[in-house]
Amino acid sequence: MTRPIPAPATDPTPSRTRVAVVGGGQSCEHEVSLASAAAVAGALDPSAYDVVRLTIGRDGTWRDGDDRPLGLAAAVTVLQSCAAVLPVVHGPRGEDGSLAALCELAGVPYVGSGVRAGALAMDKWATKLVAGAVGVATAPGVLLSAAGAATYAWTHPVVVKPVAAGSSHGVTLVREAGDLAAALDTALALDDRILVEDLLVGREIDVAVLGTADEGRVVAPALEVVVDGPFDYEAKYGGGADFRVPAALDDVERKALEEAAVAVYDALGCAGVARVDFFLTDAGPVLNEVNTMPGFTEQSQVPRMFAAAGTSYAALLDRLVRDVLPA
Repeated sequence: MTRPIPAPATDPTPSRTRVAVVGGGQSCEHEVSLASAAAVAGALDPSAYDVVRLTIGRDGTWRDGDDRPLGLAAAVTVLQSCAAVLPVVHGPRGEDGSLAALCELAGVPYVGSGVRAGALAMDKWATKLVAGAVGVATAPGVLLSAAGAATYAWTHPVVVKPVAAGSSHGVTLVREAGDLAAALDTALALDDRILVEDLLVGREIDVAVLGTADEGRVVAPALEVVVDGPFDYEAKYGGGADFRVPAALDDVERKALEEAAVAVYDALGCAGVARVDFFLTDAGPVLNEVNTMPGFTEQSQVPRMFAAAGTSYAALLDRLVRDVLPA
């Protein structure tokens, strides 16, 4: 009797996509980045993704998931073994296009904005110029070097900030002339260029924009930051801020904010998800800054905004990765 040839055994578990999640970095946002990267790596569906964890130390040393040091060449080899990279490094030498450039040179698809958009958005002065060119208002301000800071004269309340830093590091609200020198020194400790902007009166509203693989734009419900005093590092990460999502906006305010956010996102050339922060004043939206790699734990602003739209943290991450994978 002839027996039928048995069908080949199949693996009931579909093959998983190998994805590198990179955190840490050499900026003042190192610890924030570690928290974001750990959350992202932990939230990616283990049945769909084989997650490779990589960390960049404060000294620039790359380390694998077992905390073993890797040379840069070895780190690139690991990246090239992955189908995609999810860079979760905030600030300079990460969010500013540095990691995007490395991925470009290595030929590996990556989540988020490219080299140009990362560099432009990290530079708050360049962002102001781009926003102004597309008709989006920004706060009146001046760009200062260390030499210029020495001769700057205070005449009214201002906000002093480094041109290229994040997480509100080095940002000081100066209401009196006697506080100016210390504020300038604090900002110059983090950057050789600083921005001095007029203090604005308005509600702090964040808008998250997601660029999709088909070049569409998805805008999540806006979030309002309510805080007693300036939204500084302590307020941002110490639990002193109240994030209200969706923000209480009328149709005119919502439309103006969303249109301004998309206009700036497109003008900078952003990709993936970006958080566009505004002050909503009596005269309308005024751009504060753009974050191409914002804080990304589940409790961070962007995941909260998409959760309000019905997109879970894991689903948002899945979409970001799937959008950059080869068709």
